[in-house]
Amino acid sequence: MDIFAIVLQSLLALAFLRGGFGKITGSRMHVEGFKHWRLPQWFRVVTGIVEFVAAAALIHGYWEQSWAAAGALLLVVTAIGGILTHVRVKDSFKQTFPIILLGIISFILLFIRFSALADFPGFN
Repeated sequence: MDIFAIVLQSLLALAFLRGGFGKITGSRMHVEGFKHWRLPQWFRVVTGIVEFVAAAALIHGYWEQSWAAAGALLLVVTAIGGILTHVRVKDSFKQTFPIILLGIISFILLFIRFSALADFPGFN
């Protein structure tokens, strides 16, 4: 199960490093996306920072599993917000599917690493 969790961590870390970087730097796709969702541009930057922090936690999770669990929890919450945003503006399933998939992968990783969450600094 550890190899499977590491693969999931790697996929999520790469996806959210890329997405977070694009949001923070203001890539055209992300700027247009936040306009489409009727969200302020400062929220795009905040979302990018959250994604970057979660990806960094996943990377640190290679050495401390509790960090992987915390990063996955943060991404599950972020994915729920993303899904609700797509639903609010009535995006198609095709447009919503990527965040649904990333949310499911994050949830699976959280489920695998959930017991390690008790060892996260400040939780014990």
